[in-house]
Amino acid sequence: MSHDAAPEPTPHSGPHSGADASGSGPISTVLDRLDEAATHDRPSAGEIVEAVGRQSHVTLLLVPALVVMTPLSGIPLLSSVCGLIIALVSLAGLLGRDRIWLPGFVTRRRVDGDRLGEAVAWLRKPVGWIERHTRRRLPRLVSPPADRAILLLCLLCGLAMPALELVPFTSSVLGGAVALLAISLIVRDGLFASLAFAVIALVLAAPVLFFTSGGA
Repeated sequence: MSHDAAPEPTPHSGPHSGADASGSGPISTVLDRLDEAATHDRPSAGEIVEAVGRQSHVTLLLVPALVVMTPLSGIPLLSSVCGLIIALVSLAGLLGRDRIWLPGFVTRRRVDGDRLGEAVAWLRKPVGWIERHTRRRLPRLVSPPADRAILLLCLLCGLAMPALELVPFTSSVLGGAVALLAISLIVRDGLFASLAFAVIALVLAAPVLFFTSGGA
């Protein structure tokens, strides 16, 4: 199954570029589309992707990253499905593909519409805060060639998530890192990219510190 991806959104400008004058920013728009998908009784992953399919690769990348940060991450295999979507969308972006292919076993995976709606509502407050505090900062971190390095990091995080399905909270933390990276590209805010780098570094350092300390 493939999905058309529109050109990347135009970078926002101004001191608080995450939201427009009406208070609705690009990330809130993603939540609005997820809310539309949640009106179905049991929307599939494919239907959820289609709900935001006219957005850019980066916006589509944000969807599974946000979902896996919510209480929905407790659903068996959902973190793995989100990780695979993150990996495939990132790969399509790295290869410059206009069409994003997702396997049928991923797109057929379903989630309860009410639970999806509750997850979207859970995300509204933090997303609103983020949109009020984003602006153009540290542009070198979100401009070529650094933007491709960001997509590569998203790809690696997505691939790691199925392997870490049974490790509590790990997928949600990696999803948070991917969300920060996607947000940094959408609103051109390198500060969020630097925060994501720190989160990923902590995830990588945690097992090393655990084993070197003897597991105490």
